[in-house]
Amino acid sequence: MQAIRESWLARLRRDQRGMTTVEYVVVLCLIMAVSVGVWNKFGNTVYKRLSSANTSFETSVSTTAGG
Repeated sequence: MQAIRESWLARLRRDQRGMTTVEYVVVLCLIMAVSVGVWNKFGNTVYKRLSSANTSFETSVSTTAGG
């Protein structure tokens, strides 16, 4: 039984078919992390610009309506 287990473990260590799957998962996780960071930065930039435009619009509307 010990010899079978050692033989199986030796074959498992030499088998590299699964390595590509693990590498793909690691790359996918890195891409997702970068994407989330970019999306977060882009979202904050859009939010700030829309907020600034909204404030500017409200100011011009209240000035026009009040004058």
